Amino acid sequence: MLDYLIRRTITMMFTLAATSVLIFIIIHLPPGDYLSTYIAELQSQGEMVDNEKIEFLRRQYGLDKSMPEQYFTWATGLLQGDLGYSFEYNLPVSEVVGDRLLLSMILNFTTIIFIYLVAFPIGVYSATHQYSWGDHGLTFIGFLGLATPNFLLALVMLYFANVWFGTSIGGLMDPQYLDQPWSIDKAWSVAAHLWVPVVVIGTSGTAGMIRRLRANLLDELQKQYVVTGRAKGLPPRKLLIKYPLRMALNPFVADIGNLLPQVVSGSVIVSAVMSLPTTGPMLLSALQSQDMYLAGSFLIFLAALTVVGMFVSDILLTILDPRIRLTGGVKR
Repeated sequence: MLDYLIRRTITMMFTLAATSVLIFIIIHLPPGDYLSTYIAELQSQGEMVDNEKIEFLRRQYGLDKSMPEQYFTWATGLLQGDLGYSFEYNLPVSEVVGDRLLLSMILNFTTIIFIYLVAFPIGVYSATHQYSWGDHGLTFIGFLGLATPNFLLALVMLYFANVWFGTSIGGLMDPQYLDQPWSIDKAWSVAAHLWVPVVVIGTSGTAGMIRRLRANLLDELQKQYVVTGRAKGLPPRKLLIKYPLRMALNPFVADIGNLLPQVVSGSVIVSAVMSLPTTGPMLLSALQSQDMYLAGSFLIFLAALTVVGMFVSDILLTILDPRIRLTGGVKR
């Protein structure tokens, strides 16, 4: 087990290193840089461009260096906890991100918990009550959730949250708590606003996971060992939990690695529609303006979530399914 953890940790480090190189190259693929975009914006507004000032800024930001030198500066800074400098906000990335990263993590992890809490019992019920009215009704709701665009559901939920519960439209807290230090009242305000984006973002993920769990569990319930257990008189609940449900949960657990980045990236449009102070709109703006260090920090964060999520899902799969071993090869 210890050897596996060490090997996986080393593999994760190399994966993140390779990903950081790809991220940096992709960000640099569009022609020009942040200052080129800035110059074009000034010229479109009819303003004069001071070439000496632009050259000074290019040297100050290190944009006059070659791409390998810029990457080395950024990568060594990441290892030291320095996320770089945001050209657009004229501040260190760590200060720009601030509460946005914390609020994004709260929103995304709450959404994941919501997806699992809702999808698990519904998926099990649909599989064990196949073709019942409940199964048909939940299947219809699931397809509705998959077909409804998140931004449309966001608008509907914002309206009902404001009319029925008096929740202020947009944002993750009441306006008076913006730019204020964290307190109990601010935390309660976040909790009161959090359920709307959680339901909106989690709906499509919940619907898809219900369908997968139902299909996997139905497949397990038709296998010979379940039929034999039934013939021997095992109680239905014990028979369901002991083997079929455990086997059907494999894809459920394996989805953890994909679910983390999907929830983060999938909340970008919803965050823009609902004016959420999360990382999504800022990432989109950073990519458009070629603010490479700000965009790169967000993307490496998504990559780290993916790698860590895959690692956690592998460990949980070995606990859940004894047929899966951490060591390769065939036992003799």
